[in-house]
Amino acid sequence: MATTVLDEPKAVNNKGGKYLTFALGKEEYGLEILKVREIFGYMEITAIPRTPSYVRGVINLRGQVMAVVDLRAKFNMETVERTEQTCIIVVEIHRGGRKICTGMIVDHVSEVLDVPGDKIEDPPSFGSSVDSDFILGMGKIGDSVKILLDIDKVLDGDEASVLIN
Repeated sequence: MATTVLDEPKAVNNKGGKYLTFALGKEEYGLEILKVREIFGYMEITAIPRTPSYVRGVINLRGQVMAVVDLRAKFNMETVERTEQTCIIVVEIHRGGRKICTGMIVDHVSEVLDVPGDKIEDPPSFGSSVDSDFILGMGKIGDSVKILLDIDKVLDGDEASVLIN
């Protein structure tokens, strides 16, 4: 009689480090802190016609015009009213050899966590019909799980070109 042994989940040891955690609804996410440039409260956004629905428009931040993406819309989550905790995280993404600063609207920022590599697992496989390439790993923090995002892959190539051009 054969015995089946389940493999232990593999830790993504080289992904350990500091992560800025934030919430979208009840879910907690994390971004590599080195990708975060700034965090500020929600501000007026100028809409740009003919952009994808998750691109809310642009802002002028100290003379620099940058695109703003609503992560709730990008992740196909329901829209909620803005609160005083709603904020914009400015992140630096890399596309085609260029660095682009982009604003990401989130419900609220939580904290900066130091997540050891042995507490980060590969994302589970959801099958070929679900794209999870933008998930860097799953951070196990106490009894909870934080979804660690690879911000460079949250927007795929075609979508990022909207922000570059």
